[in-house]
Amino acid sequence: MSTIYDVARRAGVSISTVSLALNSPGRLRRSTLDRVLAAADELAYVPKAEAVTRARRGVGRIGVMAPFTSYPSFGRRLNGVLKATRDMPVEIVIYDQQSAAVTSPSLSSIPLTRQLDGLIIMALPLDEVVAQRLIQHKLPTVLVESEHPGFSSISIDDAEGGRLVAELLLRRGHTRVGCVIEQKRGQRRTLPAEARLVAFQRTLAAAGHPLPDVAIRHVPYGMEPARVAAADLLDQPDRPTAIFAYDDVLATGVLRAAREHGLRVPEDLAVVGFDDSELAEHLDLTTVRQPLEESGEVAIRTLLGHLADPSASLQRTTLGLSVVERSTT
Repeated sequence: MSTIYDVARRAGVSISTVSLALNSPGRLRRSTLDRVLAAADELAYVPKAEAVTRARRGVGRIGVMAPFTSYPSFGRRLNGVLKATRDMPVEIVIYDQQSAAVTSPSLSSIPLTRQLDGLIIMALPLDEVVAQRLIQHKLPTVLVESEHPGFSSISIDDAEGGRLVAELLLRRGHTRVGCVIEQKRGQRRTLPAEARLVAFQRTLAAAGHPLPDVAIRHVPYGMEPARVAAADLLDQPDRPTAIFAYDDVLATGVLRAAREHGLRVPEDLAVVGFDDSELAEHLDLTTVRQPLEESGEVAIRTLLGHLADPSASLQRTTLGLSVVERSTT
């Protein structure tokens, strides 16, 4: 069996650095963390405490990693997980990753150090090195809102959501529309944002009303960035009569901008969000409903199926969407 000393020598670092990589990965530079974990992979290193844990049977300890504090919708997905396991001898361990744009350092080391029987990863990027580490260490994993050929996944058809919104606005007679879409600073659009926007554009263009680039605003996630972006759109001489926001939080910022401009909703400006969160219900916001709790329930049931039968085939589950029309359209 390889030891922590072997890993330190292979990686060219101190033993304390190896310990940090395994227990507090966020405190290391990413290049150092990657070097240590690569050495551990090459040596098939298993920490002693984890070796004991892996000898256990039937522990039922499941990790759920998601950007919980950044996006309210993930709390509802977690509720689905908890609801499905309420009467089971299962312990749920929550890992909060603040940014949905980067791979979590904790995710890189979890296969080696976390005492988990399975893992659910929600809407976080999964680079190939980490994916292969999860597979190599045989940690059953299910993805939500992302896909990888090595894992089961639960997703929605984001393109369908964009199409549904465009069709709704066209039915209501809107031909001059705008879009406020999330984009992390210095990053490309996330895959859900890309899919929603592209389908929204294509549907409008097919109806003879293409969405110009000047009518699209890319913003960091939050109500205030959305308010500023929407205000800029509404200041244009040929302002839009409807705005589609990436989700209900951004749509809230759009509604505030409309109010500050003295515009009536929906008479002067229609607003559509995405998710059908509690916020949307409170604001009576038209939005695309996605089955948030159901995605959590399906994810945990899929994972428990893999735990019960490791040879079970991978599953690709796509959940349906619908438009909830309220007073903002």
